[in-house]
Amino acid sequence: MDVIQKQDENCYCYVQNRTMHLQYLWSTIQIKVNSRERFRFEPISEKNNCRNSETVFEFVACAVQILWKPETSTETFLSIKQYGEDVCFKIQPFKIEPYVVRVKREMLDGKLLFLFVAGIFLFHFANSLSRSAKFFYLSGVILGVLALLVFVLLTLKRFIPRHSTFWILMSGSWMVSLYFIYCFKENIQWLWSEHKIYLLGYFLAVGITSFAISYQHGPLTTELSITLFTWTLQLTAFVLIYFGVTIPQVAYAVIAVSLCSKGLCYPLGAACHIARKMKHHFKSKKLVFKYLTEEEYREQGESETIRALEELRSFCRSPDFPSWIAVSKLQAPHRFAAFVLGSPHVSAAETKAHDEQYGIGSFFLEEQLFEARAQFEQDEPANSVHEEDEENENEMHSQIPFPYATELL
Repeated sequence: MDVIQKQDENCYCYVQNRTMHLQYLWSTIQIKVNSRERFRFEPISEKNNCRNSETVFEFVACAVQILWKPETSTETFLSIKQYGEDVCFKIQPFKIEPYVVRVKREMLDGKLLFLFVAGIFLFHFANSLSRSAKFFYLSGVILGVLALLVFVLLTLKRFIPRHSTFWILMSGSWMVSLYFIYCFKENIQWLWSEHKIYLLGYFLAVGITSFAISYQHGPLTTELSITLFTWTLQLTAFVLIYFGVTIPQVAYAVIAVSLCSKGLCYPLGAACHIARKMKHHFKSKKLVFKYLTEEEYREQGESETIRALEELRSFCRSPDFPSWIAVSKLQAPHRFAAFVLGSPHVSAAETKAHDEQYGIGSFFLEEQLFEARAQFEQDEPANSVHEEDEENENEMHSQIPFPYATELL
């Protein structure tokens, strides 16, 4: 921390260190000038001609410095970025009274860090924020406070007949708003200390009015408006990132990485989807056995029987089928021909006979129930039970008549 005490008019310059270090990424130099008497603090630009400005921001800053007349005060503050341009200013006291110039390095400037984090957050969540009604109202309030003319012009856009006139007025409004923002940034501390009530009144009145107009207009509904709002938020995020660090090269790199990450999200998503599909395709599948219920077994048997019968009819209708040889070997050719033409493969008499013998109340079912009850009442060793089961199964197979075979056909 350097302290300089003078009492006459002097010029001071801070020469930047050209060697860049990442530890000073959010570092600033704070300069404070105070005196018991009023003095004039006047920044001095090394470029006498604004036409030599390399960027638009430098041109606007140079033009503002020419138009802006510095105010007099007893105390002023100046914040200098670590790796910006050399800064010079002049102190002009009105009376012979000592003034003190204090220079202090702040390793972590909270304002720069806040701007950087806000820019990153705003860029990556611009799409979701542009669809939020609350953020739309908040953006309207911020735009009304910082760029009142732009907000008023957007509100009155429907009353301007020509688009060319609207864009000319919009360009002028933005230039005036940038000038106002620059003057406000340079004199925020003086305004807050000298005119706090007026500043609070302006924020409150303009903020409430902007919120009322935004609420009356309602949030954005069309996809075109939402897309334009998203692009505006992303452009604002780039500006915040640029002014949120002291090294411009780092800002450019962060902006480039953000654009690449936003542009590569779709190819990366497609690549991940293809990788999951390939992994699922080459992964060995484990066989899972599922036991059928009685109803599923019956339904599957009926469907498979119908499908097999249709395949048999199709094969019999095909030219490759030896129809004359098959007819010569059949006992009922007329029945086979009716089956090929679509008639049922089991006659009504066979169905009735099958139901009488194997249906509900039939002799076969009563015999099966009686044998099951007799086996349950007997208390014999397990081996004898298995032997009797095998004998019963053999008897059942021997008792199965022709209708079962007919149904399977």
